[in-house]
Amino acid sequence: QVQLVESGGGSVQAGGSLRLSCTASEPVGCMAWFRQAPGKEREGVASIWGVLTTYADSAKGRFTISEDIPKNTLYLQMSSLKPEDTGMYYCAARRKAWSCTGDGFVSGDYIYWGQGTQVTVSS
Repeated sequence: QVQLVESGGGSVQAGGSLRLSCTASEPVGCMAWFRQAPGKEREGVASIWGVLTTYADSAKGRFTISEDIPKNTLYLQMSSLKPEDTGMYYCAARRKAWSCTGDGFVSGDYIYWGQGTQVTVSS
């Protein structure tokens, strides 16, 4: 069973930056970051498959998704953070060699999930 371990969450002031990391125990396919705010549904933030990246409108221009394939590690660099970015951030992955489908933001497409890392942005 593939395991995903996230790190890098924390509390920052609005306008600050954080970098999230997610390390997989073995190679996987398409990967993505999702987030869930209290009382809201989980939503896709960014996805990556090779050189193809997709961002939610709320993340465009502020977040950058990247991966270090030899290290099986996914990153999310978040800048210009806003209070509305607050939530639990989860990384997700598909089976090895499986590409993203569409924008990669359908949670049901992913079978591997991390435990989540909390991001809190204060105004």
